[in-house]
Amino acid sequence: MLSDGKTILEASSSQLEELMQTAFESRRNVFGDDLLCYSPTAYPYKIADHKQSSPHNFISISVTGTACSLGCDHCDGHLLRGMIPAVTPEELVRKCQEAKMRGAEGVLISGGSDSKGHVPLDRFGEAIKTVKTELDLKVVIHTGLVSVKTAELLQEASIDAAMLDIIGDEQVAENVYHIEDGPSRMNASLSLLRDADIPTVPHVLVGINYGKIGGELEALQMIADNNPAAVVVIALNPVRKTPMESVSPPSPETIGRIMTIARRGMEKTPLLLGCARPMGQHKIDSDKNAVMSGANGIAYVSQEGVDFARDRGLKPVFMDVCCSLAYQIFQ
Repeated sequence: MLSDGKTILEASSSQLEELMQTAFESRRNVFGDDLLCYSPTAYPYKIADHKQSSPHNFISISVTGTACSLGCDHCDGHLLRGMIPAVTPEELVRKCQEAKMRGAEGVLISGGSDSKGHVPLDRFGEAIKTVKTELDLKVVIHTGLVSVKTAELLQEASIDAAMLDIIGDEQVAENVYHIEDGPSRMNASLSLLRDADIPTVPHVLVGINYGKIGGELEALQMIADNNPAAVVVIALNPVRKTPMESVSPPSPETIGRIMTIARRGMEKTPLLLGCARPMGQHKIDSDKNAVMSGANGIAYVSQEGVDFARDRGLKPVFMDVCCSLAYQIFQ
């Protein structure tokens, strides 16, 4: 994948178009014509083709509230502010019970990291199990780096998906995420989740190196080596009052190049364009690049993206859940 990836990154626009066409045809041959369109209800979403059925269908909860010890340069804890806080196991169960009573299908459980890169999930093991087995909700979890103990409790809880960011460059991991020996520890986390038979949906953040490519190819190779349930590509969306607030995000074409590399390198693995990415025209163009590169699904797809997919012969299918569950469609 590394050699093919470098070729794709350096390809001319006309060459890229041909490479994307090959990736698109491969995707249709393996997966068919459905384009999975996801809109989890942590954020409101409405386009001409779809409106969310309920604001409670798939909520996002932070087990640390707004607290995060890492203070990554691209986020600095800001993204936790849009989540529902539940900082004790009892509060987590109660918030999920309330969501269930309102008709929820599932929940994303996330949180800030400790100084070593772990989301403090261990004391929530029984609560997570209750949410999954007794409330019968879909449960997807942002894990951060994973320990043996965390993998065991997530396995015991039978969660639907574990998600974590993967960085392939040690310097980028240290400079941006403030994690030492990041790639090897992320690889170890993937291995622990794989060995525990936990469906794992790694994320690759395009442009994490202050808007530039820095380890994305190595991250994709690491992911491919660990048999993921699906792969999500996201893109730097500069956040105000963070060290990256003035950084230019990667272009939609660059996102398309990374997705083409992922599609060609993991032909039988569901590939998604996730929710974290720039809005406006950038979003529209990224949607189109995702379709061309052979993505199986897109989170919060634009109406223009839907129209473009239909023009390419795809059939949009809308779901108000997290895109990490895409693998369940193809089981």
